Amino acid sequence: MKIIDLYILKRYLATFSVMLLMFIPIGIVIDVSEKVNRMIENDVPFSEIALYYLQFTIYFANLLFPIFLFLSVIWFTSKLANNTEIIAILSSGISFTRFLRPYLIGATIVSIFVLLMGFFLVPWASEGFNDFRYTYLSRKKQTRETANVFRQISANEFIYVSNFNPETKVAFNFTIEKFKGDQLESKLSVGRLRYNAKDSSYTMFNYTKRTVGPLGDKLESATKKDTVFNFDLEDLTPVVYVAETLTLGELNSFIEKERQRGSSNINTYLVVLYKKYSIPVSAFILTIIAVAVSSMKRRGGMGMNLAIGIVLAFAFIFFDKIFGTLAEKSSFPPIIAVWFPNIVFGILAIYLLRNAKR
Repeated sequence: MKIIDLYILKRYLATFSVMLLMFIPIGIVIDVSEKVNRMIENDVPFSEIALYYLQFTIYFANLLFPIFLFLSVIWFTSKLANNTEIIAILSSGISFTRFLRPYLIGATIVSIFVLLMGFFLVPWASEGFNDFRYTYLSRKKQTRETANVFRQISANEFIYVSNFNPETKVAFNFTIEKFKGDQLESKLSVGRLRYNAKDSSYTMFNYTKRTVGPLGDKLESATKKDTVFNFDLEDLTPVVYVAETLTLGELNSFIEKERQRGSSNINTYLVVLYKKYSIPVSAFILTIIAVAVSSMKRRGGMGMNLAIGIVLAFAFIFFDKIFGTLAEKSSFPPIIAVWFPNIVFGILAIYLLRNAKR
């Protein structure tokens, strides 16, 4: 690696780090100003607050990493262009592709770091960040879906709960239906269902079980009965943000389990999985776009390059959010939705790079 490569690589990593160190404290200050009154009202311990803002820093940095990277590359590359350093480098016989090499090395380092963070560290931060918000800041104190929960727990079994109290672990209007093909085999309806944590059993109050037979239905009812079901409490009341809190191995296992059950939320979980891979790839695409945009002098100087960069960065975030939401709320394929921004901006990167070479 030549001296010029080390020079650019150091500027790449240093500017990106400084950009993070500049904007994360701003994000923390804004968050504190919005939530300080509620923290005081709820007597939140200082240790909990300190841990929350450590997790907030990781969560915030991972969320806005593409913008920070893009703006930092535009910033220092524009300075190189304004100081005519890029002209001197290219005039010495170095091709634009060769000039781009240290940028790609820097993008590789950042991508590996972000990839590992997304696999292991971000899930921990996401769980703590969301738990803190729901425990101390949200007016709704539960972190689970507690109303109108409908889940497929196996290939032929479905459960429904109209309401669940997480504190008392009591569900109301619970039903479990078992099918054989398209035909209903049995249906159990319970007025009130209580979970017993000691032995993981359930107590049914005012239950009725209907078993469909070829010659007639069989009815069974009682005011109270203890039983065991083949599902967990997490199935009865799924955590709202569960996919964000799982490491890569846990998330793959969870998705496979939900796919076998025919979960209606499978697209949401797949979006989380695919983004773990797509976000690091965006580092290369945004780096190439940033270099192509800012490597030449413009009349507006660095300000014009930053303006173009901000527009492109927010366009990338806009596409990412729109298509991610589209995949979660519809039948749109999650893998296409997640990778679409990278595909569009990848084509843009190739176009801008060709023009920059000229």
